[in-house]
Amino acid sequence: MVAQVQNFINGEWCRASDGRTFASLNPANESCVAEVAAGTVADVDAAAAAARAAFPAWRRTPAPARGEILFRAAQLLSERKEELSRLLTSEMGKVISEARGDVQEAIDMAWYMGGEGRRLFGHTAPVEMPDKFGMALREAVGVVGLITPWNFPVAVPSWKLFPALVAGNTVILKPAEDAPATAALFVRICAEAGLPPGVLNLVCGAGETGAALVAHPDVRVISFTGSTETGLQVYQSAARLGKKVSLEMGGKNAIIVLEDADLDLAAQAITWSAFGTTGQRCTAASRLIVQRGVHKQLAEALVEKARALKLGDGLDESVDVGPLVNEAALCKVERNMGIARQEGAGMLIGGARADLGQGWFFEPTLLDGVTRDMRVAREEIFGPVLALMTVDSMGEAIELNNEVRYGLSSSIFTRDVNRAFNAMRDLSSGIVYINHGTSGAEIQFPFGGIRETGNGMREAGQAGLDSFTEWKTVYVDYSGRLQRAQIDTEDLLAETAADGRDS
Repeated sequence: MVAQVQNFINGEWCRASDGRTFASLNPANESCVAEVAAGTVADVDAAAAAARAAFPAWRRTPAPARGEILFRAAQLLSERKEELSRLLTSEMGKVISEARGDVQEAIDMAWYMGGEGRRLFGHTAPVEMPDKFGMALREAVGVVGLITPWNFPVAVPSWKLFPALVAGNTVILKPAEDAPATAALFVRICAEAGLPPGVLNLVCGAGETGAALVAHPDVRVISFTGSTETGLQVYQSAARLGKKVSLEMGGKNAIIVLEDADLDLAAQAITWSAFGTTGQRCTAASRLIVQRGVHKQLAEALVEKARALKLGDGLDESVDVGPLVNEAALCKVERNMGIARQEGAGMLIGGARADLGQGWFFEPTLLDGVTRDMRVAREEIFGPVLALMTVDSMGEAIELNNEVRYGLSSSIFTRDVNRAFNAMRDLSSGIVYINHGTSGAEIQFPFGGIRETGNGMREAGQAGLDSFTEWKTVYVDYSGRLQRAQIDTEDLLAETAADGRDS
C-alpha cells in the first residue's frame, strides 16, 4: 500500500494548497513508497504564519520545559526506531544497520539538546566600574527554515531541529524530495512529544519550495545541508535579505595511509568509509593517499574486500551496499567513471552499473593511478568510488589532502605518535581522524568544514546552538550615578591609587 504524505502546518496534516503530489520511490526496486504533497508558495506562507504566531509563547516557555519535550521525543524515537529505520531504508536505500544508526543519532541529539534546556550557558565577566554588573545571554532568533538532505533524513534534521527548538525558535522543515516520508514520520513523532501547534511545521517539495522558504520575510534563519551548487544559491538569496545562514555542503575527503600503518585496520576503515551509504555521505572517503611502500599490499586488500561486498535491497540484513538514491545519481557516477577512464585512471575493480534486475545499483569501484589533475581527484562524485593516489612522503600526502576546494573530513593511519600529532596540526579540514575512517562523528562535538564545504558555522555540540541564537549583552548599574566606561575609568584608577597612598 502506498503511503499518503501530507504537509504539517499549525498542528494539522494537510494537502498541498493546489492538490499536487509527487512520488517518492524505493531506489532498490523502483516501487512507489509514498505519494507526497508538493508544497507551494501558499503552503510556505501558511507555515510561516503559523510559526510566527507560535513564537512568542514558545520563546517564553521556560527552557527546561522545552527540554522536557525533547526528552519525550527521544523516548518516542527510541520506541519507534525500527519503524522509522525501515521506512528510511525503503525510501533512500541505505542498508538497515546504517538506517538504525541514522535514527540513533537523532535519539542521541534529542537527549543532548534536551539537556541544554538546563544549560544554554551565557556568561558574566568583571566590569570596569564599581556597583555595576554585566552578562551575556543567548536568545532565540525567531522563525527558522531547515532545508535537509536525503542521505541522512533523520540525523541531519535532528542536528538542526533540536537545538533550534530548545533555544526557543519555531521551525519550518523542508526535507529533500527523495526522503519526504521519512521526514514526515520524524515530524509526527516529534509533534507527539508535546510540541504546541505551529512550533514545528513541515512543507515537502522540490527546489521551488525551498526557494520560497529562503525568500520568506518572516524566516530569520536558514540552515541548509546539501550540494555546494545549491547551497551557494541559498547563501546568495538569503544574504540579500539579511538572513542568518548556516551551510554544510560538499566534501572531497581523503584517507592517508603511511608505511608504518596497521594495514588490516586501515583496509577495514577505508572500505567502510568509501562504500558505506553507497558512498553517499558528505564525509565519505573518495580519495586514498598511500605511501608508495604499502601501495600494492593495501590495494590488493581493498580489491578483496570490495569484491566480497554484497549489493542489494538494504532491508536484507545480509546486504552490505544498497542502491544509489535515484537514476540521476546513478547516471552521474557512471558519467564520472567515463571521464576517469579518459583521463587515464586504472580500474582495479568495479566501474560499472550492477545488474540486479531492478534498482539503481553501481559496483563498488577502486581506481588506481589517479593524479591530482584528474576530475575524480578533485570533484565530489557521491557514489561508491575510491581514487588511489601514491606519494613518497607524509608531507606530500598532506599537501594533496589540503589542495582541494573542500575541507570537511580527513584521516591518517600511522603508528607514530609524532606523525599523528603533526597531522592533527597540518590537515586542513573541519574534522580530523587518527587511525579511523572519515566517517563517525559524534553529536557532542562540532560538525562542519572549511573552504567550500561551509560558511564557518557548525552543527552538533554546543556550537550547534550558534546558528539558532543571538547574543544579548545586559549591563546593570546600581551605583545611583552616571558611570561612563572607558571615560571615567582613568579617574577611577587615579582615585584608587590616591586612596592607597593615603592609607
